[in-house]
Amino acid sequence: MSTMPSTTRDEDNGHSSGDTGLDVVTGAFSYSGRAIARRLLADGRQVRTLTGHAERRDTRSIDVQPLDFDDLSGLVSHLRGATTLYNTYWVRFAAGRTDHDRAVVNSGTLFHAAQRAGVQRIVHVSITHPTIDSPYAYFRGKALVERALAETGASYAVLRPAILFGEHGVLINNIAWLLRHLPVFAVGGRGDYRVRGIHVDDLARLCVDAGRRRDDSVVDAVGPERPTFLELVESIKRAVHSKARVVHVPGALVPVLSRGLGLLLRDVLLTADEYRAMADGLADTEGPATGEIALSSWLVENAPTLGARYLNELDLHFR
Repeated sequence: MSTMPSTTRDEDNGHSSGDTGLDVVTGAFSYSGRAIARRLLADGRQVRTLTGHAERRDTRSIDVQPLDFDDLSGLVSHLRGATTLYNTYWVRFAAGRTDHDRAVVNSGTLFHAAQRAGVQRIVHVSITHPTIDSPYAYFRGKALVERALAETGASYAVLRPAILFGEHGVLINNIAWLLRHLPVFAVGGRGDYRVRGIHVDDLARLCVDAGRRRDDSVVDAVGPERPTFLELVESIKRAVHSKARVVHVPGALVPVLSRGLGLLLRDVLLTADEYRAMADGLADTEGPATGEIALSSWLVENAPTLGARYLNELDLHFR
């Protein structure tokens, strides 16, 4: 690993001036964090990760440190010397001791540690349409985290993706797996709610570009296409040459069916809040595309391997 460029430090406020050449990524062995770390390394940056999954290390290029929210001094120590913190930490659903409320508290702890460590910039991955009064804990929690970030006074950028696709992406892959293996695939209601996916590499590009800036910003990270959910399912079905019959069921049945399949697969396929939020249009935006890779083209290019094996969310993150 190359020698870190010299920097000066203001002893009164603990902040560094100048680029240290080092960035920290939470979860650099997980999905979006891996893509961000890969792009930073390609740009010649030094990368340190804070992770709860050090066993997933697949490169010696990254300095691995624990992401322990109960150890504030340790977090400060691991963040010290970094120019930018790229934060992908969150929880998709409540599991074990961690739920969305705890994730909000943990995120605030991380931001506080970054501030104390003199990190110059925080780039945070959020979600489209976060609101403090959202009926959905995921979106409400994301809004609270964005507010906590703004209140730190640090230079920050927020990227708001809706649905991610690309290598190791769970949602699109598992829809393809179900279409390959089930005779029937259920779509809630008319399926006319839209989804605005972005390729994980496009998200990484937006994050790293935002890390180079110093102005505060909030940007929807969305791709060029907005298919309805039904159109998306039909596209995946064609790509993998599935013979499954796509049927419409009442929306209230979708969480029940997902829970039943989840018990068989020992996983969480789709929570009730995830379905309802998607049906409410929260996975869509009408603004300009910030991602470049079209989901339809990616489906065609990756059809041979898409859904070839099931990706278990609980195995990936909790077991």
